[in-house]
Amino acid sequence: GIMFKKDSINKCALLLLCLGVVAAFLAVLSGNGAFSSFQFWTSESTAVLNEHQKYATFLLWTSLIICAIRLFLTLKKKFIGYKKFLFIIFSIIILFLVYETGAHGGKLVAKFGVGTDTIFDKRINNEK
Repeated sequence: GIMFKKDSINKCALLLLCLGVVAAFLAVLSGNGAFSSFQFWTSESTAVLNEHQKYATFLLWTSLIICAIRLFLTLKKKFIGYKKFLFIIFSIIILFLVYETGAHGGKLVAKFGVGTDTIFDKRINNEK
């Protein structure tokens, strides 16, 4: 949209940003559920969780604020010029936050079994 000056691409980008904010909110709810049901916290898994929560919080709030600004500028027909290129920088920031949140969340699932029954099943089987 920025490079080709197509209005439909700009609208699609805004829609994707708004859907991303909704998805981030739902992911936070999902993560909170996984957190509250997991019982085998260690100092290492807690440290990873804290990093994951930090990035997830920054991601949600940053995305929400950027989406609100982008929506406002688009509705007021002021999403022009340098403001479009500024949003490329904002997108890179959001991309970094998504990556970091996902990397830490993936580690919580793969290494510690948060949000799965894997660890629970292993401990039950070891007790038999």
